[in-house]
Amino acid sequence: MRKSVEDEPESNASGREAESRARASFRALGAVLSSPPLRRLQLAWAGSILGDWAYLVALGVYAYDQGGASAVGLVGLIRLIPGALIAPFSASFVDRFRRVAVMVVADVVRFALMAAAALVIAADGPAPIVYGLVALTSATGTVFRPAQAALLPALVTSPGELTAANVASSTLESVGTFLGPALGGLLLAVSSPSVVFAANAVTFLWSALLVLGLRDRDPPRERAEPQGGGADPSSGVMAGIKTIVREPNLRTLVGLYGAQTLVAGALNVLVVVTAFELLDLDDAGVGLLYAAVGVGGLVGGFVALILSARGRLARDFALGLALFGLPLILVGGVPVAFVAVVALGVIGIGNSIVDVNALTIMQRVVPDAVLGRALGALQGLLRATLGIGALVAPGLIALVGAEWALVVTGAVLPVLALLTRPRLRAIDREASAPEATVLLRRVPLLAPLPESLLERLAREATPVHVPAGAPIVREGEIGDRFYVIRSGTVSILGRTFGPGDGFGEIALLRDVPRTATASAVTDVELVALEREPFVAAVTGHAPSAAAADTVVAARLGALSAGTAPV
Repeated sequence: MRKSVEDEPESNASGREAESRARASFRALGAVLSSPPLRRLQLAWAGSILGDWAYLVALGVYAYDQGGASAVGLVGLIRLIPGALIAPFSASFVDRFRRVAVMVVADVVRFALMAAAALVIAADGPAPIVYGLVALTSATGTVFRPAQAALLPALVTSPGELTAANVASSTLESVGTFLGPALGGLLLAVSSPSVVFAANAVTFLWSALLVLGLRDRDPPRERAEPQGGGADPSSGVMAGIKTIVREPNLRTLVGLYGAQTLVAGALNVLVVVTAFELLDLDDAGVGLLYAAVGVGGLVGGFVALILSARGRLARDFALGLALFGLPLILVGGVPVAFVAVVALGVIGIGNSIVDVNALTIMQRVVPDAVLGRALGALQGLLRATLGIGALVAPGLIALVGAEWALVVTGAVLPVLALLTRPRLRAIDREASAPEATVLLRRVPLLAPLPESLLERLAREATPVHVPAGAPIVREGEIGDRFYVIRSGTVSILGRTFGPGDGFGEIALLRDVPRTATASAVTDVELVALEREPFVAAVTGHAPSAAAADTVVAARLGALSAGTAPV
């Protein structure tokens, strides 16, 4: 059907808007790649991912040589179960200590454990010792990813950059899923499992050295006492789980993410069964199907980046769920090799969208004080559901057959996404940057703050209306708020201030009475920040604290001349 002339302007405008979103998204990714701190963090992650996937190949070969298929299954449980149980508790270190220090210690310990395992294998030592070292390595690693994800918001300068940083991490993980095993296979072809284990140990050392360079960007953590006077010593450890359980939006997000990893666990079994029983492929065919997921994951990272410019993280997360499930229905209904490869590529795209958006939402809505523990609780859940999915899949296949097992498994996520649409819309409203964020960014002493912290201040800010001629603060009063002018004019010691100007910081940062009276010249709309969150934010971030010292010193100097704004 021919398009009318009247439709052209709207169509062109939509095209230009999409192009603009894409450009903004890739500019954010460029900012991530050009930022030395973010580049360090991503390179550290890349080394760990490549080493881990290469080592998993060697671990599987070693276990099979020791005890056949049952030993391979046992090693899989050893890797997943301890981590799933310990992750919600070990992540408390992420919120108690400097996150850089937590990552470095985790890397050094894993380096020592992997090196020890390599030595045991080289010396033809007992397999149970190797398996024990593998379990300890997995348990130790549970703190690294939550610490990395919790540190990211402090290193970025905008919501788009945060999403782009998560896309970079997801992309590196996708690359690792097919490049790591290839490297592991090559190393095994020319050496032995002990050499691959040793190479993995070196990647942990590589990661530790890179992360160590971020120590100046990671402020000290405040050790909050457990609620209730310390009567329950585990309450601090359980804070991440309690935060998720208490908030309906977080419960929905984490529940859906857990359902996705449950399906992913089943998919690990279904891919093998599909290759051998439905498509009549050989061992290389299994590798082809897994590679399709990895390639789709690479594409999905960039799709998530472009979609993020729409500001609909939760609804796009639901899109990722649908893309992860619906292709399985297609494979079950049309078991053809070409269809399966394309479908699994689409599943990889959906997986990246789910991973990037879920993590970005968590980073933006969970309070920083418990972010590490919440991410640890999430990691524990995902490890558990991944294992449960792999255990359930064989029973489902035995019950209804491989084709219907694919159909049933694929239907789960789209149905859940439809049922939770209202809650996902609420999550989008909560995760979007508050309107006051832009205003606060104009204030010099707040401008250096990380975007996540600035958004948190904006969410906690209180709107204040003051009529013309009324005082806002009086000289000699106890200071309890910092004010930023949204509209109108304020007079302080004969000087006038307008939108984007802030005042009131001296009383809060120096803990002294108000040093001057501020009055509304016209009707004034203000944004007020309470003392505790304002002081904690400004003094807890080195660049912002330095900017505040400069502003306070200048205003105290002006005060002696009778022209200070506060």
